[in-house]
Amino acid sequence: MAAVMQQRELAITLWRQTWPMAIGVLALLGFQLVDSAFIARLGTAPLAAQSFTFPLSFLIIGIQVGMGIAIAALISRALGAGEQARAKRLSSLVLIAGGAVIAVLAVALWLLQVPLFQLLGADETALTYIRAYWGPQLFSAWLGALLYFMYSVFRAHGDTRMPGKMMVLSSLINLALDPLFIFGVGGWEGWGLPGAAWATAVAFSVGLLLTGAKLRRCQWATMDDIGQEAVRSWRPFTGIAAPAMVSQLMPPLAAMLAIAAVAGLGDTQVAAWGLASRLETLSLMVILAMTMSLPPWLGRCYGAGDWGQIQQLMRLALKVAVIWQLSLGVLLALASPWVAMALAGNPEVQSELALLIRFMLPSYAALGVCMLVVSAGNALGWPLRAMLLSSARLFICYLPCLWLGAALFGWTGLAAGAAIGNLLAGLTAWVLLKRILSRPHRQAGASG
Repeated sequence: MAAVMQQRELAITLWRQTWPMAIGVLALLGFQLVDSAFIARLGTAPLAAQSFTFPLSFLIIGIQVGMGIAIAALISRALGAGEQARAKRLSSLVLIAGGAVIAVLAVALWLLQVPLFQLLGADETALTYIRAYWGPQLFSAWLGALLYFMYSVFRAHGDTRMPGKMMVLSSLINLALDPLFIFGVGGWEGWGLPGAAWATAVAFSVGLLLTGAKLRRCQWATMDDIGQEAVRSWRPFTGIAAPAMVSQLMPPLAAMLAIAAVAGLGDTQVAAWGLASRLETLSLMVILAMTMSLPPWLGRCYGAGDWGQIQQLMRLALKVAVIWQLSLGVLLALASPWVAMALAGNPEVQSELALLIRFMLPSYAALGVCMLVVSAGNALGWPLRAMLLSSARLFICYLPCLWLGAALFGWTGLAAGAAIGNLLAGLTAWVLLKRILSRPHRQAGASG
């Protein structure tokens, strides 16, 4: 009876910590899917052009997430040590330095756009659309990075409600502006594909203004002695940010290789793949939320040496991941013709997208297991194993199965191969976690 009550308390606490982030992730990923759905109404070529930009956009996101993880950790430690003034300096430092790093990266990606997109397989028609879209898209990505760094400051101070509210507000603004900027209103014909990026830029700008005003009211940032803080903190910051960014940059690299394989099959397939990528991240919203809410909890248990609760918590999290993702995946697979019809205007794209949904969505139950095990790595004292597992998921399980399936059976083989790769990754993660938790003290004491 006591064990049942403890499990119930763990489930309730997990729910309370996860649902605010789940709503925020749903809103953030939802407006990205809305972008693609509106762009699909412009035609296959614009949608394919946007799909080519996803891997490079994920590159920016990977770097900003790695920096956000590092700064949230440093601010949390400073607050825990009672160093309020240092926490304020760190907040200002990440906003300035992070904004500068993302700005430099955005300029480099703009200057190198033609060779990069040609390397990904974009033809001249796609490049024509990309040239008009890529500039405003990079600008909106920079604004989004600044907003994300502010969210990291709030999360470090224990405030998850403000980021969640801003994610929802930004998504609603983007949803309202998308059709106006893309298709126009009255006698104005709109901007077409670039309109989606400008709508996002406006939404992020509003979020920046409101979040920045709240940050000033909370007095969580200061410019006093920021130079000395930069000298003091760059080493610990790099020590945390570097491995986190490496882990975050592997999915964009894998996405580049995947889109290059899909590009050989045609524009219709590229367009369908882009929509499936958006649907993937949206369908994984609960998993993504748990990857944010679980590590701090696991870290406290790890620090206390409470491996019994760690095992219970991981079992509960994995059970939730499998049941939720499998149920959602099967439901979407059964409804795949209607889901594809809602997202894509072209009947050919709808057909190819429906095939991807049927094969890949149920396999995200296994992918969710792998994502949770990787996210638990740093909290449980084995970051190197987590990074290697993330690499194995992408470059040993996922991409080889995808390439082999495409080579043997075309589009159907590609979809089936991606699903098999996810299943292998989930199984590998489960075996690794079971092995580590069966010998927690020996594994925790090992390097990485």
